[in-house]
Amino acid sequence: MFESVLVANRGEIARRVIRTVRALGIKAIAVYSEADADLPYVDEADEAILIGSAQPTQSYLDIDAVMEAAKRTNAQAIHPGYGFLAENAGFAERVIAEGMVWIGPPPEAISAMGDKINARNLMEKAGVPVASGTREPVPDADAAVAAGIGYPVMVKAAGGGGGIGMSVARDEAELRKAYDTARTRAERFFGNPDILLERYIERARHVEVQILGLADGTVVALGERDCSVQRRHQKIVEETPSPGVGPELRARMLAAAVRAGEAVGYRGAGTVECLVDPVAQDFVFLEMNTRLQVEHPITELVTGLDLVEQQLLIAAGEPVSFTTVEPRGHAIEFRVYAEDPKRFLPSPGSITVWEEPVGDVIRVDSGYRAGNKVTPFYDPLLAKLCVYGPDRAQALAAARRAVEEFRIEGPKTNVPFFTELLEDPDFATGEYDTGLVDRMRAR
Repeated sequence: MFESVLVANRGEIARRVIRTVRALGIKAIAVYSEADADLPYVDEADEAILIGSAQPTQSYLDIDAVMEAAKRTNAQAIHPGYGFLAENAGFAERVIAEGMVWIGPPPEAISAMGDKINARNLMEKAGVPVASGTREPVPDADAAVAAGIGYPVMVKAAGGGGGIGMSVARDEAELRKAYDTARTRAERFFGNPDILLERYIERARHVEVQILGLADGTVVALGERDCSVQRRHQKIVEETPSPGVGPELRARMLAAAVRAGEAVGYRGAGTVECLVDPVAQDFVFLEMNTRLQVEHPITELVTGLDLVEQQLLIAAGEPVSFTTVEPRGHAIEFRVYAEDPKRFLPSPGSITVWEEPVGDVIRVDSGYRAGNKVTPFYDPLLAKLCVYGPDRAQALAAARRAVEEFRIEGPKTNVPFFTELLEDPDFATGEYDTGLVDRMRAR
């Protein structure tokens, strides 16, 4: 095992990784921007290096600045967290080329799965179900192509992620607008204007499978998470196991996820994301995230594994600390954002009160504390509130108490929305899909 790890990220995920790194007796090195100097993770690291100004392009996305910090501190390995440079194959290649350990999948796997068109084609070849769609970039809003796939169609950025650059067209009249919107966002956010069209599944559930690619080449699946509670195609609540997936469908999804990982020689933690048709009890491949997921804590709660520890072990070429995995119980994660709870618009500001709920079945992964300022430069995720129960009913009961007890003052937060969600009959019964939040707002 290496002796030092630089965490190339900020906030909640940097704090989370630092916690495990230090628990293993490894030196934890943080990097921070001028805007983040007072955040908890900076204090909790063994060493912290200022790498630039508040703008991400001048700090966390500046590969030269991150690598310079790694050299100055003699870091032996780099953990990218999620977001920023986590799925940048060029960054991974440079880390390796400069003699450090990359705590993530091989750069080739990142590149292969980073383009949604290429990923679709690879998965289809590997026997993973995919939705009908285009196998190459669509140069224009081609009505004939869309009609051949069948409306409604999802118009997607080939190089996108996080729900950005996605629009639905239900007929030819909507196709042009959806195409232009997706292309504009794709070029702006990802520097890649390529667009693909894919059959859109009405009232689908978004379900992902957590995989680990072990150092010996074995790929294992650790269960699934339901990520269907979304706003603007972005997840805000996740739970495991999915209340909409039965044993037979689960077995098929986990087997497909293993095939997906094997097809790209995957190593480390990753997820295979799927859309599930709850009526047909079938699924199709959506994308693969070649990194640790925001929602990894709930898998940890039901498996007892520390996924960051597993990442470190795999990167070091050491055997993992488990033989078989049997998830037990039920866990739910609520992403607490500094945002308006009705319109979900960012709400930066200074935090005057921060009081977390506590209890044996409650876990809070937070990036802030009272006195910190939420700036407009980064994603406004404040914390992840996670609860556990022997079954879903008890997990929901724990969630109601935890949400009620989480007190944050200063910026607006979406905590009131969680109270509303927990009272929604569709969520309470588990009979929901990716359109749940839109229907709640329409009501």
